[in-house]
Amino acid sequence: MASLLLSECHALRPLPATIRLRPKPPVLEASHRGFISDMTRPNRRMLPNWALRVSAPARTVVVEMEPREGEDAIKNRAEEFDPGMPPPFGLAEIRAAIPKHCWVKNPWRSMSYVVRDVAIVFALATAAACINSWAVWPLYWAAQGTLFWALFVLGHDCGHGSFSNNPKLNSVVGHILHSSILVPYHGWRISHRTHHQNHGHVDKDESWHPLPEKIYRSLDFVTRKLRFTLPFPALAFPIYLWGRSPGKRGSHFNPDSDLFLPNERKDVITSTACWIFMAVVLAGLTWFMGPLKMFKLYVVPYSLFVMWLDIVTYLHHHGHEEKLPWYRGKEWSYLRGGLTTFDRDYGWINNIHHDIGTHVIHHLFPQIPHYHLVEATKSAKPVLGNYYKEPERSAPLPFHLLRVLSRSLNLDHYVSDYGDIVYYEKDPELCSSAQKPS
Repeated sequence: MASLLLSECHALRPLPATIRLRPKPPVLEASHRGFISDMTRPNRRMLPNWALRVSAPARTVVVEMEPREGEDAIKNRAEEFDPGMPPPFGLAEIRAAIPKHCWVKNPWRSMSYVVRDVAIVFALATAAACINSWAVWPLYWAAQGTLFWALFVLGHDCGHGSFSNNPKLNSVVGHILHSSILVPYHGWRISHRTHHQNHGHVDKDESWHPLPEKIYRSLDFVTRKLRFTLPFPALAFPIYLWGRSPGKRGSHFNPDSDLFLPNERKDVITSTACWIFMAVVLAGLTWFMGPLKMFKLYVVPYSLFVMWLDIVTYLHHHGHEEKLPWYRGKEWSYLRGGLTTFDRDYGWINNIHHDIGTHVIHHLFPQIPHYHLVEATKSAKPVLGNYYKEPERSAPLPFHLLRVLSRSLNLDHYVSDYGDIVYYEKDPELCSSAQKPS
């Protein structure tokens, strides 16, 4: 009872329920009765301690409960997820979850995709040239531009070595496919390898990495504006091949570029020579068929291919509804960097461009052939947990990604110059200029 009185008088934590006190009269020995009798007589020296020694008369005491946190709030707090925290699993655990047959490369199956896509490319070009109708040309451009992009993806598999276990076969097929769409195979292959080895690293990543604020502010306003205004970001790939990204020097065609090691010089020269050969072939076809026809047969599909490449590669590293981290210094690791990528669903296009939308597992294990990526991703998802971002389901054609792209270009402009875990920031000046009436 004294403890209850203390809780009322001294604001200690109340008892957790309504309690009705029913004290029993104490049964005292005779030797104690005199002491109690003396205690009942007023004594000035004892009055200050009276309240601590004797309870109030028995009465009903209502103790109000403190409001308890809702179960939903507790559950939500427990389920809060920080994508910047180191994952509780390693690469070995992800690898172990992927079936063994997913690692097997079948060169015959890989070649079947090459034959299929090349045959469709020639069939489309022949049909469009024969019909030569403005009612058909737009359909041809959309289809052929997408097939050019599919050819690039197969050459991309050659560059990773996931096409086959034969390096010579990979190199020959990769050169044929990439040169036909004006991509220097080895030059791109080497820079793309750098991208995979440093994915998610602010300073060392190679493609579509964020600009630190200092480099971003060093760009003139027009360059910054064009960089984040469609359609210019979707036409950046040829510029990147010649001059790389802001803040980095070199060219994919120059064997002396910072991109390459001395022992890669011969490979780069070979790919540049193949690119020049293809440019000469296109010039000859232009002279033979006429500029307008070549423009319709090749230039427009090539431009659409570039748009596919830029948009797809950008959206695998940008545009998620939740801000995802980029790393520097000791906070970066191959696994953490790879987990900042995410998959995209492209509807009917998934099969046409060889399931390149299954990007997380591809980035972590680029040696897995594209025809096993869907199964490998499904098997790895229980290990990845919240670190895997489920892609938004697409309609037959992935027009929803244009909305995602536009939102990202309005929000993701640069990252801080400081800190080992950083997130994209928005440039208010750039956005305010876009909202000014013309």
